[in-house]
Formats: sequence, C-alpha cells, structure tokens
Amino acid sequence: MSAPLRLLPWTTPEGKPCYLSTDDAQSRLSRLADDLEAAQLGSGAQVLAGARAVLADPEAGERAVRFALTRSVESLADVLRVAASRGARIGVGDDPHPGLTDSVARDHP
Repeated sequence: MSAPLRLLPWTTPEGKPCYLSTDDAQSRLSRLADDLEAAQLGSGAQVLAGARAVLADPEAGERAVRFALTRSVESLADVLRVAASRGARIGVGDDPHPGLTDSVARDHP
C-alpha cells in the first residue's frame, strides 16, 4: 500500500493545494515541507504575540488593529493547512471539515 498524499504547506500560483506522493519521509521535498511548516508555526507564534500586544494597547489605532488581524488571518490559514496535513499523515479519522484545505488554499495563496 502506498503512502497517502501529503498536503504541502504551499500552493500553486493559482492558489490550488499541492500534494506530495512519497514513501520517504526524509526525501528532499519532505524535509523542505517540514522546514516550511516549522517556519510557519514559528511565524504564527510571533504574529500571535504581536496581535496580543496590539489588542492590549488601548491607544492602538484602526490601522494597527487591521494589520494585526490581517497577519493573524494569514497565520491561521497556515496553521490550519499544517494541521490538516499532519492529521492526514497520522490517520486521524475522516476529515471532519471537508473542503477546509480547499478554502484555506483559496483564501490564502
């Protein structure tokens, strides 16, 4: 039995999801995807800290709040893609949110 397709942490130029078919979790492309996922999660943590700081500042203006929200939405899309990819690889049941990865890809190229 071959390994299931792996959802990659990037999309095509048209915003469609990319998948990897390999039985080698240490292939060059698998390691690149692992590294990018780690970077996306790290970036998400930084965005979260920044958004919390903006929200805690009663003097933060609309531009700061909009910027923080925009970055937060981008990071959330990345984290959802990583979660969907990792969940599929560990075989966590059926997809409880069918189409989620498609909507993430469509909304965050």
